Amino acid sequence: MGRSRHLLDLDSRSFERELARSPLVILPVGALEAHGPHLPLGADQIQAEATAAALAERLDALVAPTLPYGACPGARRFPGTVSLRLTTLTDGARAVLEELARMGVRRLLVLSGHAERGHMAALREAADATMQAVPACRVVVLSDYDFVYELRGRESPETDGHAGLLETSRLLALAPERVGPERPVVEHRGSPFVPGSPTPAEWPESVVGDTRTADARLGARVQAHVLYRLESTVRSLLPP
Repeated sequence: MGRSRHLLDLDSRSFERELARSPLVILPVGALEAHGPHLPLGADQIQAEATAAALAERLDALVAPTLPYGACPGARRFPGTVSLRLTTLTDGARAVLEELARMGVRRLLVLSGHAERGHMAALREAADATMQAVPACRVVVLSDYDFVYELRGRESPETDGHAGLLETSRLLALAPERVGPERPVVEHRGSPFVPGSPTPAEWPESVVGDTRTADARLGARVQAHVLYRLESTVRSLLPP
């Protein structure tokens, strides 16, 4: 059996030896959230974990256990969505990050598969508090969708979004057995400038976009782009 990069698999002394080389530790963050009639509730976690594992190979990093819940107020009315309060998410993420920093981890990447604005703000607040508590530790917070959505207008329409063409294709590449046969087409009519969650008339299903042409080949291109951008970003912001 080869060397595992997952903290769940390491014994205490092996982890202690790993700390001696000041490894990058990746903390994946998911969400349990409706993604239409075709994608699993755990789509964000699936993508974050797959991406973290692939990135760890490229960067010789370790992967911490996933934080599986997030803040998902926009999709809260759809069955299956569990949305944490922002303070709950901040406190939980901060507790984990500060414990890792206390043990001697000095480079941390928080990699979220969920990109809702409040959710990301809560994670950044947790990271900031961690760096203030342990000044020797540096934490970077991002979502893989910061890079997925760079492909809008190139690999998808500009209006593509949540559980749409890019995300459906990505799941088809990463976990095809978890993708259902339906291919919804949904227009989101809500405005980001209006507070509160969109109404059923503004957002009738937890999808944004036209998924009919989704396929694994597009998903593989999306994932390759994400990993390329992640690797270069992390090497720049969290050098050894």
